[in-house]
Amino acid sequence: MGYPSDVLSSRAVIKPGLFAVIPESGLVNNIIPVLKGCRTSILASPKMGAGFVEYVIEIEPVGGTVSPMSAENGVECFLYCISGSIKANGVTLSDGGYIYSPPDCGMIFENCGDCNAKILFYKQKYIPFGDKLPYEVSGNINNTEYRIYDDMENVLIKDFLPTDDLSFDMNMHILAFKPGGCHPFVETHVQEHGAYILTGEGMYLMEDKWMPIKKNDFMWFGAFVQQGAYGVGRELFSYIYSKDCNRDVLL
Repeated sequence: MGYPSDVLSSRAVIKPGLFAVIPESGLVNNIIPVLKGCRTSILASPKMGAGFVEYVIEIEPVGGTVSPMSAENGVECFLYCISGSIKANGVTLSDGGYIYSPPDCGMIFENCGDCNAKILFYKQKYIPFGDKLPYEVSGNINNTEYRIYDDMENVLIKDFLPTDDLSFDMNMHILAFKPGGCHPFVETHVQEHGAYILTGEGMYLMEDKWMPIKKNDFMWFGAFVQQGAYGVGRELFSYIYSKDCNRDVLL
């Protein structure tokens, strides 16, 4: 990294229990014992108030897991390939590829290409529902067509996991705003989100603060935090985000 080129500054905003904005420039490497040849940044964890853990991981050629990651009791996980070529649980994934692993199964992955690969990795505790059990799902989101979001032709969405199967207690989506597109209203809801910006730039409202957001930023929203966005600039403002769903509130 070397000496800084200017005075130290950051766009990061961290409000524990409420929300966080973490630019790529502020990320640091974490040593995860089950990984080798990886630069791993922890984006969200219960230490900030999140109910899940999310990582962005750069994997060197032949790098990856040395034993299953997130094989803890009752933990489910999801992997998204941002760039490069990897093999995860025996499935080969390239840009836009993804795989969901059910609770207790964990995930093994390796870089099977000649260049560094970059992935998002997400894990959370699974909440059971009767005798229903989720199952492994994999694919490439680039093969899924966008749907119009809330009757607005300049806001689009894609789903990664089945939306009509109550065995799943989470989903991942890509939400995309054409320039000038926006949320239909300021949202205030019980679900929390982790959101990684894939393309473009936007202005995002979190609680009572509007902030500029751009590619490779990460955002976390706690429950009931006001949120909304406008797409700005010349290209699609898109992000992949997590959502808890299909369960009642536990007391």
